[in-house]
Amino acid sequence: MNYISADEALQLVHSNNRVFLHGSAATPIHLINKLIEQKHRLHNVELVSISQQGVNLNNPELAGHFFMNSLFVSECNRKSVNSGLGDYIPVFLSEIPLLFSRNILPLDVAIIQVSPPDKHGYCSLGTSIDIARAATLTAKKIIAQVNPNMPRVHGDAFVPFSSFHAAVWVDEQLPETNYADKSTEITDKIGAIVAELVEDGATLQLGIGSIPDAVLKNLGTHRNLGLHTEMFSDGVIPLIKNGVINNSKKKIVNGYCVTSFIMGTRQLYDFVDDNPFIKALDINFVNDPRTLSQNPKVTAINSAIEVDITGQVCSDSIGTYQYSGIGGQMDFIRGAALSLGGKPIIAMPSVTHKGISRIVAQLKPGAGVVTTRGHIHWVVTEYGAVNLFGMNMEQRAKALINIAHPNHREDLSKQSFERFKH
Repeated sequence: MNYISADEALQLVHSNNRVFLHGSAATPIHLINKLIEQKHRLHNVELVSISQQGVNLNNPELAGHFFMNSLFVSECNRKSVNSGLGDYIPVFLSEIPLLFSRNILPLDVAIIQVSPPDKHGYCSLGTSIDIARAATLTAKKIIAQVNPNMPRVHGDAFVPFSSFHAAVWVDEQLPETNYADKSTEITDKIGAIVAELVEDGATLQLGIGSIPDAVLKNLGTHRNLGLHTEMFSDGVIPLIKNGVINNSKKKIVNGYCVTSFIMGTRQLYDFVDDNPFIKALDINFVNDPRTLSQNPKVTAINSAIEVDITGQVCSDSIGTYQYSGIGGQMDFIRGAALSLGGKPIIAMPSVTHKGISRIVAQLKPGAGVVTTRGHIHWVVTEYGAVNLFGMNMEQRAKALINIAHPNHREDLSKQSFERFKH
């Protein structure tokens, strides 16, 4: 098959189709922007994805042409999802492949980005295997953006060039994010506190953002750490090079770093390129609590928007405003809890940028509970760490108030007293 233009390739997309869009650093920016340019010939096209970088799907002019049915909300589609131009499907990240394979969300077209074919005719899904592998296995048609800047990542990433119905050669840089640039004094404090909870021989899972990066900076003297994580970012590179992360104690995929998507800087993309130490695997394996719980001391580090004084965790919405999604938080919170010596951790600043407490007496009306009070264990702010497992409701309230921002402790204590009567 020869390479063709984007305009020609996208003729495979028709009105009323359901179209999967590859995401994160693998976002096929050129093809998506060209698809948007063709909006006038298309009506009622449903776009399904978890997250994109470098594109804008919030344009009101897309109404009637495209509907964003998001599996994880992000900046590129947040306004659409909250304005009637789209919607959100609550689902564990580990179970999204089932939506495709069981024909609950059958895909007409998958638009993906891959590395150039190797000598055997195989391309790599590169930085984003996650749900993209399931999409390529089930979609009726595949349009591939073939990019020489996409790293050739090992694992479940390989797709035969012959399986593409159209291929477009595009030489463009991948989107980059440097989480180290987003660090603050507060996130550094949180990182240091969380790092103290990480034991030698632990298997790490790290969520998205500056807090996980700050944790990694404090693990330089640890030994025999493993990595089995949904997301892989720049912060792990020094620990791998120094032998701190060697995966020697892991039971599942022993000796290798396991991830499902990769997001960071060009340095990271070069590091994972053709690196046999890194295995990027299907999300239904990586995030399956039954799988990851077999590893020792699984230490899962995730964040939240707010936590109430009984331990209910809201991570996906601000009241009724859909901000992100369930993602893999519950997959790893539960997997860590089931792991021998595991530690499920929710780490967050005590207040928002506006000074509003993230530890609250009650979640905002309409807020989504991602991690329930039955699943919560460790909660960390810059004021300390508490383990809520085994505590009753009033004990939890007192423990959480002790790590809330001092400006809010008195008010939280009053509301706690009103609730528990002592």
